[in-house]
Amino acid sequence: MGFIGALISWLIIGAIIGVIARAIMPGKQGMGIGTTIVLGVVGALVGGFIGGLFGSKGVSGVFSDPWSVWTIVLSVIGALIVMVIYGLATGRRR
Repeated sequence: MGFIGALISWLIIGAIIGVIARAIMPGKQGMGIGTTIVLGVVGALVGGFIGGLFGSKGVSGVFSDPWSVWTIVLSVIGALIVMVIYGLATGRRR
């Protein structure tokens, strides 16, 4: 997959992960689709880092197999963490 294909794939994955994380997180999140995509992509990287701490492939696993169930679960967990930090940083509460 070339650079453009990888970029499109990451945008799609970021959107899916961001939407899932926003659906799980209680309360209203004042984010647009762009912020949701960024949340999903950053969440995937954070989730990959967390997975690496527990002995999985880590961030390289996120890049090599982004559609596996384990990668999606870690990405959603990472996105939830990023969303909480984003909420604390911007002062947005439920």
